[in-house]
Amino acid sequence: MESKHEIIRCERCGKSMECKANAFTKCDCSKVPLNLNETQYISENYEGCMCAECLLALKEEYRIGLKSL
Repeated sequence: MESKHEIIRCERCGKSMECKANAFTKCDCSKVPLNLNETQYISENYEGCMCAECLLALKEEYRIGLKSL
């Protein structure tokens, strides 16, 4: 069965994933709620799409970084 969405690699881990930019609410990345500061932290280090697992890891990395300040 052929996918109607683009298959891309996560910029952080390289895992293949199906990009659903044209159906964002169905995309894995939309399942990870990020506040403005978390989004800025991630965008300062990455430009491309990431899988939900990596977004969760970066969200946690940001949270831990705040505790060490």
